[in-house]
Amino acid sequence: MANKKLNVWVLTALVVGNMVGSGIFMLPRSLAEAASPGGVLFAWLLTGLGVLFIALVYGVLSVRKPDVIGGPQIYAKKLFSEGSQASRVCGYLVSWGYWVANVAGIIAVITTFAGYLSTFLPIMNSAYSLWRIGSLTVTVGHLLNFIVCSFLLWAVYFLVLKGVEEAGKVNFAATAAKVIGFVLFIIVTLFAFQSSNLIPFVADKTGSDGQSVGIFSQVHQAALTTLWAFIGVESAVVFSSRAKSSQDIKKATVAGLLIALVIYIGITMLVMGTLSQNQLIHSSKPLVDALSAVMGHAGGYVLAALALISLLGSTIGWVLLTAEVPYQSAKQGLFLKIFMKENKSKTPVTSLIITVVMCQLFIFSTISQSISGAFDFVVYVATLAYLIPYVIASLYLLKIVIKGETYQLDGKSRLLDGVVGFIATVYSLWMIKAGTADLKTFLFGMGLIIIGIVFYPLVLKNKRAQS
Repeated sequence: MANKKLNVWVLTALVVGNMVGSGIFMLPRSLAEAASPGGVLFAWLLTGLGVLFIALVYGVLSVRKPDVIGGPQIYAKKLFSEGSQASRVCGYLVSWGYWVANVAGIIAVITTFAGYLSTFLPIMNSAYSLWRIGSLTVTVGHLLNFIVCSFLLWAVYFLVLKGVEEAGKVNFAATAAKVIGFVLFIIVTLFAFQSSNLIPFVADKTGSDGQSVGIFSQVHQAALTTLWAFIGVESAVVFSSRAKSSQDIKKATVAGLLIALVIYIGITMLVMGTLSQNQLIHSSKPLVDALSAVMGHAGGYVLAALALISLLGSTIGWVLLTAEVPYQSAKQGLFLKIFMKENKSKTPVTSLIITVVMCQLFIFSTISQSISGAFDFVVYVATLAYLIPYVIASLYLLKIVIKGETYQLDGKSRLLDGVVGFIATVYSLWMIKAGTADLKTFLFGMGLIIIGIVFYPLVLKNKRAQS
């Protein structure tokens, strides 16, 4: 227990810091496109409530099963009999999905970085056509965004390759910049807020097919987008082995979620009240544009610089986390053995290089679409992949409730935890259904899972060799 040093305040900061990342810089635009102001507000509240039950699932499991630590793949293993084929397959698929989700998360952060860099380099938004290949038109802006995203990705790779000490220093600076930026933004936009920009508060939208989209359909679509902002709610659970108390994990998870929700709703509504709907929908950097509308170009440049620093730190953090997931899974026999290789700095070098190469493949999407389009697509893919571990954790809680593990004569807590697990399961499954309604997203998600299944025999072979 001597190494358990993280108190509830530190754990809460970790939860908030990991959740409030790239999403807040781009989501106001995505949400304005998907729903009216009233639909956006209701979507935030609905998602916040749903994620609250997921947070409670992780909190309850941390208290009831304090010995089950190491990440979401462990819950997947425990869902079935220890050592069984089902246990290994489920653990592997959750590890695979969690890794793919983190890869997509890196792309979301990097493409957001490129969007905000265009504040200083407007040519990155150029629509001048360079060449056309079939239906694909490559513009100057697309090419420059691709170059910037690729450069940032590989620069972070070489930084992480040297070890985590320098990465930690940059991350600390990024966190400070993030706080300063949000405080600056909230103070200034409060004075520029115009309620007329939120009128009509509830209204039908026109879909891409030209059909009218009612308020309930708007909320349905916006709810999946807002869910992206809460990815990372499980952060305190990841650090459970270092926590002072399992109760602190539960408190930090719920408190961090509520703090993030207040930040998200506040900034989103302030942006929507500062920019017109048309301006917001066509913005690749909505927070900068909102502040520029109040303070002129100088204000926009300041916030853009702070956003770039914050996003640089987020990129480093995501790359570190993403390389760590398959590395830890491989050590438990749930992933390919090759991912276990380390360098002299104890960095999981093979996992890191494969992760970065995967990211590079995703970045090619910026050649054929705008930064905002790329952001929207990877958000859907990543969110759906993250929902699988959430469903697994919720089902695992239901399992121990039904079996009565750790409850003894505590019938009231058992009933309440059962309700929490049931609602979290239903919510996660509903969000998966909502996200896969689009055929393209569904097929892409299924393709990623199938690719994962293809590699499973190699994992099984490694496991047998070790035995």
